[in-house]
Amino acid sequence: MSTTATPPELERLSLGFMPLLDAALLIIARERGFFAEQGLDVSLSRENAWSTLRDKVAAGLLDGAQMLAPLPLAMSLGLGRAPCDVRAPIILGRNGNTLTLSETLCHESGATLGEDPAASARALADWLRQQAGECRPRLAMVYPFSCQHYQLREWLSLAGIDAERDVELIALPPPRMVEALQEGRIDGFCAGEPWGTLARHRGAGRPIATGAQLWPDHPEKVLGVTGAWARRYPATQAALIRALERASSWLAESAEQRRQAHDWLALPPYLDHSICHLDGLALDGAPVHQRLYGEGVLRPTAAAAGRFAEHIGRHMRDHGRTLDLRTLEECYSPVHFDAATHH
Repeated sequence: MSTTATPPELERLSLGFMPLLDAALLIIARERGFFAEQGLDVSLSRENAWSTLRDKVAAGLLDGAQMLAPLPLAMSLGLGRAPCDVRAPIILGRNGNTLTLSETLCHESGATLGEDPAASARALADWLRQQAGECRPRLAMVYPFSCQHYQLREWLSLAGIDAERDVELIALPPPRMVEALQEGRIDGFCAGEPWGTLARHRGAGRPIATGAQLWPDHPEKVLGVTGAWARRYPATQAALIRALERASSWLAESAEQRRQAHDWLALPPYLDHSICHLDGLALDGAPVHQRLYGEGVLRPTAAAAGRFAEHIGRHMRDHGRTLDLRTLEECYSPVHFDAATHH
């Protein structure tokens, strides 16, 4: 721990995560010892549904967690549960989502992954017209207030597909996506990696568009903590931010260290067999362009939240409410990140 930093108020804390590649910074910070360097003994709790993770943070059963980027705002506004003031002091990853259709639907519609995501949407739209309303594909996303949900809707809209009339949208936890696709319970999904490439590896489906194509460089996951927790433990929050920034810098240093990170993620407490199809932790490559390091990647801002905030604002207007811009600014303020990292 830096001798100039205020010692953290908490020595032991528990953080939640979901089995996704963008949990990497949390896992690296623990396994490589960056949390320990900041005076923190951190346990990581694997959760299997975003709603469970959300409720545990709100109830104080977790000190914080990897969260979908829109989740702090949705929780603060009381969308999906009682209001709970939540902050996102650091971004954990940008991009990383794939839109995946079943092998059958890809074959019948001709939808393929290309440079223009509208092309695969048009292929699906043409196929739907041929069905004359007799078929309504079931498409899964991970949580109602998520980039995956909003990106799936925007992809459909590129070809004039009505998300309410032409398809059926359901919420499903990421770890259940591939199995559901294999069993024919869904016809496609939008989820973070490694689930899209795992579906392809198992012959269950193929990615036909990515979140990076639709929303380039969007914040996908953040560290979420309640406002009350952040006010009570400011030095602990700063230590978390520094440890995660160090994990990001370490990941950027060499391919060998990215391979080591892949091996840590593949341990049973973390992502286990779900990443066995990946040779390494290849990041920022086309078409997914998952970003866990680089200039400005981790710094939160309200402006970066604009794409999903627009969807949340539309949802609120539909329910007779208005998005509070002050809440948006508070949720994604860079103040604590800048103070902790001396930016």
